[in-house]
Parts: sequence; C-alpha cells; structure tokens
Amino acid sequence: MRAVALMIGSACSFGVMAILIRHASHSLHAFEIAFFRSLFGALATAPLLLRSGLRSLHTDRLWFYVMRCAIGTVGMLAGFWAIAHLPLAQAIALSYSSPLFVTIGAVIFLGEVVRARRWSAVVAGFVGVLVIVRPGTDGFTAASLVALLAAASTGTVTISIKFLSRSDPPDTIVLLTTWLWVPLSLPFALAVWQMPASTQWPVLVVIGVLGTLGQYFWTHALRLADASTLAPFSYLQLVIVSVLAWLVFDETLDRYTVLGATIVIGASLYIARREARVARERRIEALSAKAEPQI
Repeated sequence: MRAVALMIGSACSFGVMAILIRHASHSLHAFEIAFFRSLFGALATAPLLLRSGLRSLHTDRLWFYVMRCAIGTVGMLAGFWAIAHLPLAQAIALSYSSPLFVTIGAVIFLGEVVRARRWSAVVAGFVGVLVIVRPGTDGFTAASLVALLAAASTGTVTISIKFLSRSDPPDTIVLLTTWLWVPLSLPFALAVWQMPASTQWPVLVVIGVLGTLGQYFWTHALRLADASTLAPFSYLQLVIVSVLAWLVFDETLDRYTVLGATIVIGASLYIARREARVARERRIEALSAKAEPQI
C-alpha cells in the first residue's frame, strides 16, 4: 500500500507539472523551462542531502551516471518541447510507449530473451502509437516524433536504472541524476535564453519541486514493489492531465488519442506482467538449483 501511495503521488506530481510546463511555455522556451526544472529540482533535494550526508553522493559508476543523465537530458528536453507543442493528452499518451523501447533495449543491451508473446505486445503497442500519430493524414504533426524521441530516451534511462539499483540506493540515484541535469541542460537554455518575468518564477520553482517529488516517489515505489503491480497506478497521470487540460486550456480528447492510448497502455501492462512472471520463474529456478543436493 505504501508503494501504491508513492506511485499515485508520482503520477499526480508529474501530471500537475505537465500542466504548469504548458502554462510557462506561453512565454518561455521549453528548453529554458527544462533547465529551471533541473535547477530548482536539484535545490529541492537538499533535505535528502542533509539526511544522508555527502556519502549519499558516492558511487563507483560516476561516468555511467553522466552518460545516463546525458540521454535523460535529451529525453527531458524532447518531452518538455512536446508538452509545449502537442495537445497535452497526446504528449502524455505517447510517453507511455516507453516500455516498448525498454523491451527492445533489453534485448540489444542486456541480452534478454524475449518470447513471441512479448514481441506481439510490442508490435501491438506500436500500432497504438500509429493510431495516435496518424502518419500521412492531416492530423499528423512532426511534434509527435519529438514525443517519441522522449519516450525512447526514457526507455534507455529505465534500462540504466536496472544496473544502478543493484549497487546504489534510491537517494543516490535521485541526487546524482538531479544535480547532473543542471549543467547538462544549461547550454540548451542559454541558446534560447530570456529572463523570466517576476510572475513566472513561482511557477518555475513549483515545476522543479514537482519534478523532483515525482522522481523521488517513483524511485522509492519501485524499490518497494514490482513494476507490474504499480504500472496501472502510474497511468493515472493521463487521467489527471486530460481533466486539467480540459479545465484549464479547454483541450478535449480526440478519439484517436483515446483508442491509441488504450492500445499502448494495454500492451505496456502486458509486457510488465510478462516480465514479472519471467523474473519470478527465474527466482524459483535459482532457489531450486540451490536446494538440490550436491553429489
């Protein structure tokens, strides 16, 4: 129940953050908003640093963090740009294609064996993406490809967490990731720099705090429970964003986004369930092997 509460908190944090990003993008470039999200998000981690001390910043995989955060920065910039230029529900729906890229990346980088059922789910998921994007029609926009780039980057970062969580605690992952994002995102912000107005600073601060809270809740939730158990609760973000986008920006859901998102989410849930089942089977096999008498 604690893990579920943390995942719901993460979905709410990221959902409200998306609304504020769209609001801020009316006067500031998405790259500059991403930088301030990183800066104020890093400052928001100060309580973690005070609680854990400087030892929480120690890791033997610093260069791996730098590479991971560089990819994550690309994903964050692309994701913020997509939120600023796409209907919000569509941008969030496309972000849920990330597990499809995780499955492909696990085969390429981790050497995982993926059976026909999971490949079928991946194919179905990309069919859902095509329904949302609608290439070759009047409803197609190049901004949707940027949203897919963000999803692919997020998938790569997710794979890296599988490595880091084996040796580093959640606080270390959150702290190093958040602080490295600041210098990595700064050059992109400087290229489009515009000094925010006094009324914009509170919004930028809240964006940074919500982003860090969402990441903190998400990291700790996955530490407490399986991703397959928590995945349905993470999709609350789409509901939150859709309702708030309708109330604040008068945006409505089109039938293609609803249908495509349903297919993508269904495929992602199936992949998560299959991965959890395979992991359980492997643990059982490992325990059985240890229990066998040695001759």
